[in-house]
Amino acid sequence: MSIVRVVVTGATGQVAYALLPRIASGAMFGPDTEIDLRLSDISQMIEKTKGVLMELEDAAYPLLAGLSASSDRAQTHKDADWVLLVGSVPRGPGMERGDLIRTNGPIFVAEGKAIAEHGSGGVRVVVVGNPCNTNCLIARHAAGGGIPADRWTALTRLDQNRARSLLAVKAGARVGDVKRLAIWGNHSATLYPDFTNAVVGSKPADKAVDRAWLERDFIPAVQQRGAAVIAARGASSALSAGQAIVDHVRSLVTPTPADDWFSAAVVSDGSYGIATDIVSSFPLTSKGDGGHAIVPDLRLDAFAKAKIDATIAELERERDIVRDLLAA
Repeated sequence: MSIVRVVVTGATGQVAYALLPRIASGAMFGPDTEIDLRLSDISQMIEKTKGVLMELEDAAYPLLAGLSASSDRAQTHKDADWVLLVGSVPRGPGMERGDLIRTNGPIFVAEGKAIAEHGSGGVRVVVVGNPCNTNCLIARHAAGGGIPADRWTALTRLDQNRARSLLAVKAGARVGDVKRLAIWGNHSATLYPDFTNAVVGSKPADKAVDRAWLERDFIPAVQQRGAAVIAARGASSALSAGQAIVDHVRSLVTPTPADDWFSAAVVSDGSYGIATDIVSSFPLTSKGDGGHAIVPDLRLDAFAKAKIDATIAELERERDIVRDLLAA
């Protein structure tokens, strides 16, 4: 039985609380992989991890081969195979997106440097803390050139899951019937859930439901779903975010079915004319080795292209905000 060393940052947060049991149970890496689970958090919060450690111990997960917690990245990140960067400063009242980027930037500089210095030779990174696309870009630059570009990903799977669920409900179908519905661009209010290439069962999405609804109601519903959860629950998405992180990694370590693809933000390789110095969400496939390939040659109509252009423009503005961090 193989073993994988997994770091989760922000380990005392609500998303991590939903995520950690899923990793320990085998939901992320499967029933034949043991887990050496490392909880990472800032020094002010590390005492709280003791309670999380006790709960994970008390759950008696058979696959949990190692369990530890520390605020010292030299310990948590040592020989790590996967680093899940969940922790970040949340957006506060009156805070603009640019302010959030500048606030979180130094955190991801430090993480990138620690991953490069201490991670395993095959380390892979998933950035969850928002704004996740640009935080991923920052961490990657801070790590230098030693970690290949295809090892860096950021989470847009929650947006994909939301889109598939909303479309399934509207079409009177099951979520599993909705395929090839991918997210393009930024994890923000500009993201584009591409219904033009999606199918519901054997039908194109715009034949299964009214296209006017897709353009007018569906896209903003996906874009604003996180805000709707906060309004209803009084707190941000945690349960669904934890599941999306599992789905994200699972899609990278499991071969993609021939009739589907998945979404993640990755370092652009210039596909579809998208600049190579940003981290954008694309439709992807995987051979199941942890890597990914951008789905090529998709037909994008004028409507889709305009939506993609808008979200890419936002990513380029975010990149410009952190030019100094990228240069450093």
